[in-house]
Amino acid sequence: VSSARLLFLKMFRTVAVLALVASASAFAPKAMNARRSALKMSFESEVGAQPPLGFWDPLGLLADADQERFDRLRTVEIKHGRISMLAILGHLVTT
Repeated sequence: VSSARLLFLKMFRTVAVLALVASASAFAPKAMNARRSALKMSFESEVGAQPPLGFWDPLGLLADADQERFDRLRTVEIKHGRISMLAILGHLVTT
């Protein structure tokens, strides 16, 4: 086996390990501050609420939710999106 081939394999392994370590941080839990409020929350000013729809909740999941519930649903949605992206990447790599 040539030295160029060995160097390529070593670099490939290094890049693969670094990519795995970097992607693991996407699934690390964030520190969540406990916030409770008995008031009905308005989520119109949250990130992602844009004209012309504003805050769009067609199923009414957050009709009487507090900030903690909103943050939990947003965190779960982001996690599922990241898992979906990894699934597509795995599909592309293996086919």
